[in-house]
Amino acid sequence: MRPVYLLTILFLSTFTIGEISDNSISKNETIVSVDSTNLRFSPSSITISEGDSVRFFWSGELLAHNAVAEDELFDSGDPSRNVDYTFTFDIGTNGTHTYVCEPHESVGMVGTIIVEPSPITNNSEDDTGIEDNIEAQSEETWIPFFGLELVFAILLFMAIYHYGMTQGLAQTSLLTNEEE
Repeated sequence: MRPVYLLTILFLSTFTIGEISDNSISKNETIVSVDSTNLRFSPSSITISEGDSVRFFWSGELLAHNAVAEDELFDSGDPSRNVDYTFTFDIGTNGTHTYVCEPHESVGMVGTIIVEPSPITNNSEDDTGIEDNIEAQSEETWIPFFGLELVFAILLFMAIYHYGMTQGLAQTSLLTNEEE
């Protein structure tokens, strides 16, 4: 009887269409880590656009590191062997930003982030595009959950049915008394 339940769940899950995701408008994220020498950022130089984010991420490093902008725009905090710090370069932060690992600056642990200005667009076109995008996203977010609700309702029905069968509360038969 158990394989029937498993096959039913697999069959129903194939009809669950869509995806669950964050609907906020997101920009690109570039990850900067520490290379294998433990004394260099990797990559040491990146180019991004205004609105993009840089994530400084390393875990279990031999030496403690941090990332501090020389122009004091961002600071990942005290040096640590495990860092997960994200900074978003807002509009107006374009230019070249040099950052260092404070404990290892003297041995050349320096990085560069080049932030390019965001492209200039016509505001009237942007407003219409954003409204259309939000409307399309709001329609898309409801549809996947309907499939999930259906799957959960069927699973709940199957659990109640199974409980009834194991407790002897219900008997089912495909044959009526006359056919037996």
